[in-house]
Amino acid sequence: MSLPRIALTMGDPAGIGPELAVRAAANSAIRKIADITVYGCPDVIARASAKFAGGRKIKIADTGDLKFSKVPVGKTDSRCGIEAWNAILCATKDVISGKMYALVTAPVNKASINKAGIPFTGHTEFIAELCGTANFAMMQSADKFRVVFVTTHIPLDDVSGVITSKRIIEVTELLYDAVRQEGIGKPILACAALNPHAGEDGYMGDEEIKIIIPALMKLRKKGVKIDGPFPPDILFIDAIRNNYDGLVSMYHDQGHIPFKMLAFDKGVNSTLGLPIIRTSPDHGTAFDIAWKGLANTGSLFAAIRLAALRAEGRMKR
Repeated sequence: MSLPRIALTMGDPAGIGPELAVRAAANSAIRKIADITVYGCPDVIARASAKFAGGRKIKIADTGDLKFSKVPVGKTDSRCGIEAWNAILCATKDVISGKMYALVTAPVNKASINKAGIPFTGHTEFIAELCGTANFAMMQSADKFRVVFVTTHIPLDDVSGVITSKRIIEVTELLYDAVRQEGIGKPILACAALNPHAGEDGYMGDEEIKIIIPALMKLRKKGVKIDGPFPPDILFIDAIRNNYDGLVSMYHDQGHIPFKMLAFDKGVNSTLGLPIIRTSPDHGTAFDIAWKGLANTGSLFAAIRLAALRAEGRMKR
């Protein structure tokens, strides 16, 4: 069987994405499990390859409209935003068409893309839009540690108004199905509360009473085993977290902060509910160390391995 063809975007040219992408495409262990094509500006990728991958030949899908006389390293820049966005667009379309088997995205800077006049809240939402998928969710995972998010890239003061019982049920069912696809027949899940002390019987907020608990009751009636809502400050400690196959987080930082503290160098971001396979590293552009050869490849390599594993499963069907 041939290796799964992976579309790997270069990310923001000013960040660590190009370094990570070429190091992955040139890595002998990665090349044994995936046939990687890097999507982005050929001149940026060539410079990164010469500096970080010994100039090793790398497959490139040219998605660039601009040429950089000098990459604005470590800065938000509209030109970088355009090129990062183009790479995502072209790579996603190739995966949707079947030309490529899976999509892995290196980190982008949202401000740079928005500076280019392109409304952009994140990879997750943009790729779901391209796929025509309305019901999707972000999942962070590292081995048996999995976290899914009811809300993602929205202001914190909007979270309470966006959370609904319907959305909690949708996201939890996506998580449940994802865990089952990884070979766990009867997943046991846990759900975080929104408010401190899980609302303290309504004295610290009533979203638990009005929204979260009713959603969990409906899930249990559907056969989903889920506990909670747990106060967020205890859910992620080992004694509780390790009892569960997946956790439901109400908002972005509620889950991202503990996850990155526990699995920063090996965490993988997956988008659930899509008709395609999409993963990414669980970190940002790291402008402070961009183009210095200091980027840790652990998370990106893990994302590629997971994408390749899932792609192989589909290829065997």
